[in-house]
Amino acid sequence: MTVRRQSDGVWCRRQGPFGPGRSRVREVIALLLWAGAAAVGAGGQTGLADYEEARRVFWSRLYAEGGETLYCGRRFDGPGGSGINVEHVFPMSWVTRALDCGSRQQCRLDSERFRRIEADLHNLWPARTDVNDARGAFAFGEVRGEIWPFRGCDFEVDERRRVVEPRPASRGEIARSMFYMSQEYGLRVFPRQGRELQAWHREDPPSDWERRRNDLIQQIQGNRNRFIDDPGLADRLRF
Repeated sequence: MTVRRQSDGVWCRRQGPFGPGRSRVREVIALLLWAGAAAVGAGGQTGLADYEEARRVFWSRLYAEGGETLYCGRRFDGPGGSGINVEHVFPMSWVTRALDCGSRQQCRLDSERFRRIEADLHNLWPARTDVNDARGAFAFGEVRGEIWPFRGCDFEVDERRRVVEPRPASRGEIARSMFYMSQEYGLRVFPRQGRELQAWHREDPPSDWERRRNDLIQQIQGNRNRFIDDPGLADRLRF
C-alpha cells in the first residue's frame, strides 16, 4: 500500500499509506490514524487568514522566547531581532506558478487559497536575512565542495544550478515542511529532490522542539504536520 503522486503533482492514495506484510489489525489501526490525520489536515490550514496574521503569531507565540535560525542555528532572544526574518521553506514563487494566479501580490489579492498557503506556519521558520535572500527560490540538494559564503553558517549555494545545501541539523525540518506542503496543498516536489529529502528526513528525525512546535501550531491554526507525528509516512511517498 503506497502513497503516489498523480502526474499533475497532486498526491493521492492508491491503496493507503502502509506496506504489505503487516498484520490486518495493525493495518486497520494505521489506516484509521492516517485517515484521522487527513481529516484534520485536508486542504491545509484554515485558522490564519493571511501572511500578516501568520507573521504576528509566528513571533508572538511560536518564538516569543527566542530560538535559533533554521539554516545557520544562530540563537536569538525574544521575537525577531536584527538580521532575522521569516523564511518560507516551500517557496511562494513556486506556489504562484502552481496556482497560476499571477504575481505574489496579485495572488494575495485574488486567491484565498494562496493566502492560506502563504500563512501556513508549518512552512515558516526563522532565518538569517542574508541567508534567506541568498536561498531565494532555489531547490534543496547537494552542493559540491565545502565553500561557506556566510561566516559561521554551513549553508552552501550553487547559483549556476540554482541549488542550496543547508547544514545537516536543519535538513529533517526542511524535508518535513516540504512533504507537508506537497501533501496538504497538492504542490509538486520533483522526484530527484523528493528522494534527497527522504534521505534527509531519515538522517535527521524530529526533535523534541519540533514536536512541541507542531503542538503549538495545531493550537494556533488547527492542523498538524503528520510527518512529524509519524515519520514512517515519508518513506511511503513516491515521487
